[in-house]
Amino acid sequence: MLTTKTYISEWQQALQNEILYLKKFGGSRFTVTNGRLLSNNGPYHYYFDTAIALKIPVGSTIKLVWGKLKSNGRVLSSEGKGIMIALEQTFGDLIPEADLMHDPWELLEQLIDRFDEIKKSKRKRLRIKKLMDPSMEAKHPIEKIKSNVHELVLRSKYNPVTFVWGPPGTGKTYTLARVAANKYFQQKRVLILSHSNQAVDVLLGEIADFIKKKGRFHVGDILRFGGNSGEHLANNIEVTTTMLIEKQDPMLAQDREKLIEERRSLKLDLARSFSKRDSAALLEIETKLAKLLEKVRQKEIQFLKEAFIVGTTLAKAASDSAVYERDFDIVILDEASMAYVPQAAFAAALGKRIIICGDFKQLPPIASSRDSLVAKWLKEDVFHRAGVVDWVKQGTLHPHLFLLKEQRRMHPDISAFTNQYIYHSLVGDHESVYQSRNTIVEQYPFPNRAAILLDTSFTGFHCISDKVSNSRFNLWQLLLSFQLINEAYLSEVKSIGYVTPYRAQANLMQMLLEDLYEKERNEADIIAATVHRFQGSERDVMIFDTVDGEPQNRAGMLLTGNDSERLINVAITRTKGKFLHVSNQEFIRRNVFRGKTLRQLVDHQTKHQQRITTKEIGSWIKNQHKSLQWMHARKLEQVFQDMDTAKSSIVISLPEKMVLSSEWKEKLMNRKKQVKLTVISSLEWNLLQSDEWLEEHFPFPFVMIDRKILWLGLPLEGARGVQPPVVAARLNSIRVCEYFLSQF
Repeated sequence: MLTTKTYISEWQQALQNEILYLKKFGGSRFTVTNGRLLSNNGPYHYYFDTAIALKIPVGSTIKLVWGKLKSNGRVLSSEGKGIMIALEQTFGDLIPEADLMHDPWELLEQLIDRFDEIKKSKRKRLRIKKLMDPSMEAKHPIEKIKSNVHELVLRSKYNPVTFVWGPPGTGKTYTLARVAANKYFQQKRVLILSHSNQAVDVLLGEIADFIKKKGRFHVGDILRFGGNSGEHLANNIEVTTTMLIEKQDPMLAQDREKLIEERRSLKLDLARSFSKRDSAALLEIETKLAKLLEKVRQKEIQFLKEAFIVGTTLAKAASDSAVYERDFDIVILDEASMAYVPQAAFAAALGKRIIICGDFKQLPPIASSRDSLVAKWLKEDVFHRAGVVDWVKQGTLHPHLFLLKEQRRMHPDISAFTNQYIYHSLVGDHESVYQSRNTIVEQYPFPNRAAILLDTSFTGFHCISDKVSNSRFNLWQLLLSFQLINEAYLSEVKSIGYVTPYRAQANLMQMLLEDLYEKERNEADIIAATVHRFQGSERDVMIFDTVDGEPQNRAGMLLTGNDSERLINVAITRTKGKFLHVSNQEFIRRNVFRGKTLRQLVDHQTKHQQRITTKEIGSWIKNQHKSLQWMHARKLEQVFQDMDTAKSSIVISLPEKMVLSSEWKEKLMNRKKQVKLTVISSLEWNLLQSDEWLEEHFPFPFVMIDRKILWLGLPLEGARGVQPPVVAARLNSIRVCEYFLSQF
C-alpha cells in the first residue's frame, strides 16, 4: 500500500501528464464566424457569432486558430449564439471564420494546487489515507439497523468512509437525500459534490423536497453554490443564490438583470450589423458587469458560510476558496464512478466523514493521455483503486461497501439481463415495477413487449466509417431506429432516448431529428446521444443502436473492449418500460466471443423470444413518416418517378461485380439533359454516359436525387449480404444527404 504522500505525488504527475497531452493534442473545437474587433489596445477584444450556444465558463483559457495564425486568450462572456473573447494578439478587424479551442485543463491545474495545500495538513492526509486504504474495522451497530436509509446514517456516523454501490434505479438519490437531511436535522454541515451540474441539482432538489415535507425548511440553510441551476431546481429556486440575492438585496439583483438584458440586446444588434458605437457600449457593459458580479460573489460567499447543506460541482469546489478552505462534517460525493480518483481524494479531504456513491459497473472517468499514471489514476474509479471491487470479484462485499439491492426503474423483462449478467444476482426487482411500467409496455412499437432485439442480419453491407473522425455509422440501422422513434411518438410516448456507442451515428440521428422531427421534439422529450453522454439520464423508451455490421471484419472496441460491459450496462439501464435493441445478430455471433456482454445480450434476447427479423418488418411498421417510406425493393415505380422529376442531379452507387438491369440502364441513359449523373463505382460504367465518375470501392447501392432524396438498398442488383424479403428505404432529408455526400 502506498503512503499518502506517494499517492499525492502520483496524482499530481498524472494530472500534469493529462494537461500536457490536452495542451498538445486535445481541445474541444468549435467553429466561430463573423469575428469583429471591439478593442485594439491590447488585449484585443473580439466578438464572434456561433452556430450553437457555447457553454464555456467566463475566464476560461482558449486558443483561436485562423489559418496559420494562432493566439491564446480568455472568454469574456459566452451566452446565446455569441461569444466575446480577449486575445493576446490581433488578427485584424474582421475574421470570417476561425476555430476556437477550449479544454478545461485549468481545472486540473487547480486540483494540483489543492494537493500542494493538502500535503501540509496532517488531518487531510489522514482522511485520504482512510479513503484509499479502507481496512479499518466497521464500527456501526448492525443490530440497530431499521432500513436502508438508517443503515447509511449509522455507517456514516461511526465510520470515516462509506462506499455506496447504487446500481441503476435502486433509489440512490432517494437514500442520499434522506441521509443528508438527517445530518442537517442534527445541525451538521453537509457538502454535496458531483462531477455534473445536473447530478448536484437533482440531489439538492430531492433534499429540499424532503425537508419541506417534514416542515423544517428554512431559507438559506440549503444552498446551490455556483453553476446555472436548471430545470431540476425549478420547484426549489429558494436554494439558489439568484433567489437569495433577490430576497436580500433586490436592487443588486435588478441591476444585474438590467445589465445582462442590455448586453443581450447589444449582442443581437452586433449580430445583425456591426457598429463601433455598439461595440464600445458592449465593452462598457462588460466592465460594469464584472464589478457588479464581484459584489454578487461576496453575497454568495456569505450565503455559503451560513448554509448547512451546500451543493456544488467538483470543479467548482477545487477552484473556489470559499468551498475548499471550509471544513464540513460530512461530504457526499455522488456519481463517484465518473470522477477521477484524485477528485474523490480531494473531496474526502474536505470533511470529517465521506460517503462515496456510484456504480462501478457503469462507465469510468474519461481521460485522453495514454500515459501509465493517467491510465492508473484518471481512467478508473475510486471503487477499483481503493480495493472495494476486489472483494466483489471474490464473491463478498467489503465491510465499508453498502449495496442498494432493489431496482425500481426497469420492467423485469429488461432488468432480467442486467440483474443476471452484470450484477450477478446481487440486485433484484422491487415488486412495484411489475405494474408501474405496463402503460409504457402496452404502447407501439411492439405492444405488450418490454424488450426487443430488432435483428438487422442479412439486410446489406451498411456499416462504414466517417472519413474525418473514423467513427462508424450505419444508415440502415439509423433509419430503422428513426422508425422506432416515430412509432413510439405516435403511440403517445413522450419520453424517448436513442443511444449508440459511435459519435458519428449519434450526430447523424441528431441531424435527422432536427431535419424531420422539429415539431415533435417541441412536444416530447426525444434525445439522441452517445452512451457516454447519456449516463445519468433515463427515458420511458430507449433505443440502443450498436451500428456494427458488414463490411467491417470485426466488431468495434467500444462494444468488445475492456469497458464494453459498462457501456452496454448503461445503454440498457436508462430504460423504464421498453428497450429496443437494434443489432446485427449474425455479425455479432461471428465476430464477438461468447463471454463478451454484447454477445450475451444478443443470445439472451434470442433465447427469450425477443428477436424480430426483417421478415416481420411489414407487420411492425404501422406509421410511415412522410419523409421516410419503406417498400419492397423490387417495386421500382416510385424511384423511377423520382428520377424522372429530378431537376439537377442523380448520384448512384454501383458496388463492384454488380450487373445493372436493362430497366436501370435505360432510365439512367434517358435522364433529362440538365440532370448531372454521378456514378460511384470502382468501374467507369461508360455506357451510362455519366457526367462524373468517383472511383471508389463502396459497399452498398444507393440513389440520391437532387441532393435531398436518398434511396437506400437500390439498385437491388448491387446489394450484398441480403436475404428476402428485400426492402428499400426512401428518405427525404437534405442534411443527411449533404453529410453522406461529404464522405466521397
